Amino acid sequence: MTARKISRSHEENHWIVSGRIQNVGYRARVVSIAKEFVVVGSVQNLADGRVRIIAECEEEVSERFLDAIRIKNTLINVHNVLVEYSDATGDYAAFYKLVGEGETGERLDKASEYLEDMIVIMKTGFGEMKEEMKTGFEMLGSKEDQTIEEI
Repeated sequence: MTARKISRSHEENHWIVSGRIQNVGYRARVVSIAKEFVVVGSVQNLADGRVRIIAECEEEVSERFLDAIRIKNTLINVHNVLVEYSDATGDYAAFYKLVGEGETGERLDKASEYLEDMIVIMKTGFGEMKEEMKTGFEMLGSKEDQTIEEI
């Protein structure tokens, strides 16, 4: 890893993020956001379910980056971010997702569980929707017959 030259306006942010953030693509999203903001550092899962982010960037970028990683969507829900600031060290050349031993297999298992759940929901949901549509079209057909008889 090549250290980079930093200006005095750079700071190193140490953030501990909590919420529904593991096994939902949060770290990958943080890496993408870091690239957009030209931030260097790392993101990694912690054993207690939280995520640690170390981010070196210009001071004026820091708050915008922090706001951007407070993601709330269907899968990811950041509840809280503990914040610490210090002077940047220049130790990072890019932004890295740190992966622990066994994480890839664990993520594949979780993905297969999500896929199975989605398939069940789709089959059940579409089956119910099919019956509702059939009933609706039958009712529409009988209303259409009544209207034709009235004309």
